[in-house]
Amino acid sequence: MSTDLGTDLRSILPADRVLTDSASLAAYSHDDAEWAEFSAPLAVVQAKTTAEVADVVRLAGAAGVRIVPRGAGTGLSGGANAVANCLVLSLELMTDIIEINPDERFVRTQAGVINDQLRQAVAQQGLWYPPDPASYKISTIGGNISTNAGGLCCVKYGVTRDFVLGLTAVLADGSVVEVGRRTAKGVAGYDLTALLVGSEGTLAIITEATLKLLPLAGRENRAVVGYFNDLAAAGEAVAAVSKAGIIPSALELVDRQCLQAVDDWQQLGLATDGNVLLLASVDEPGSRGAQLAELLHSIFIGAGATKAERSVSAAHAEELFLARRLAYPALERLGPVLTEDVCVPRTAVPEMLRRIEATAREHRTVIANIAHAGDGNLHPLIIVPEGDDAAKGRAKEAFDQIVADALALGGTTTGEHGVGLLKIPGLRQEFTARVIEMHRSIKDALDPRGILNPGKAFPS
Repeated sequence: MSTDLGTDLRSILPADRVLTDSASLAAYSHDDAEWAEFSAPLAVVQAKTTAEVADVVRLAGAAGVRIVPRGAGTGLSGGANAVANCLVLSLELMTDIIEINPDERFVRTQAGVINDQLRQAVAQQGLWYPPDPASYKISTIGGNISTNAGGLCCVKYGVTRDFVLGLTAVLADGSVVEVGRRTAKGVAGYDLTALLVGSEGTLAIITEATLKLLPLAGRENRAVVGYFNDLAAAGEAVAAVSKAGIIPSALELVDRQCLQAVDDWQQLGLATDGNVLLLASVDEPGSRGAQLAELLHSIFIGAGATKAERSVSAAHAEELFLARRLAYPALERLGPVLTEDVCVPRTAVPEMLRRIEATAREHRTVIANIAHAGDGNLHPLIIVPEGDDAAKGRAKEAFDQIVADALALGGTTTGEHGVGLLKIPGLRQEFTARVIEMHRSIKDALDPRGILNPGKAFPS
């Protein structure tokens, strides 16, 4: 970084929030995506206000320097990876919850607030923020919005975009805009809020958000767990739940690779009851919830479950879902994990699971499976021994094959993790040339110099 740029940055931010030491540059140069390319940034700057973000953007633009926005760095697609000649602009210190409005059921929050901290804060007011990505205890609201994150509850309640009413954002020229509304309804103008959600910091830098909330009361969580001999049988159970017209509050799949990893780590004894675990929950109160839980139990048995169990309390329901929450960190203990994120039609889940198993055999690769099975969002996890370059090459081939199979079944390249860098090749298959051109036109209109998170989210 030039001396002039460093001096200019320290004129608008305290010196301790302009990081240039090698350890900081290394720590902030990439997210949690395995094998996505990255470069060392010129510096890491930590903003605390929208005004500071705007000042940094204007300074960087004038200096011809690019900007990579970053939340907690928990992404799995390389969306926060630094590029050449860039500043990493961290929003992790923007942690104010500005307003909780119980009457209108919304919350205004800065982008750096952790998802779980927001959920706990609004719960104290009897309110609930449903989007709950697996990283909810460590990921930021800004990062969730930038990737349109989903989670376990999204099968019934929707993804992040469904809860974003309005945004404060800094554009590429340093101007600050407010888009969206605080009202329950509103159709004035183009839906610029929805455009920015999921744009991965390529169109604007989101600094604050107004989020819709739901009442916390009136929900009674009941869980049903089914154990199956193989993925195909569990997939048929998923399809049967959909055909029955049931919309569970969660429907998750965990395969034997994951169960064994969790058992080896936490000694829960899960892998002794079956090769695949299917976890469903319903949250309707009273007799209706009990009836749905009973129906799910019957569907699981009818689809070939070797064992099925119903929760006896809300706490028990949480315990039954523990394996799903622990699966990813348990697998990370085994070696580098290349995480997939494809989504297929619900009726195609059985066939997609069969194809994933075939891909693992063909490429001699260990693939564990966790999935938001209720909405067809599958997360095959490709595990590679540390330092095994041949296995790494086979894993990349398997990764590409899984994307191709998902598209062939009418699916999409990414369900919730975002495109980042890893999914650019898949997007070239999924989008026509004209659709890619539309993306470029929007990018050029809002960021004509191409300084905001360049090379991410769509093919350049």
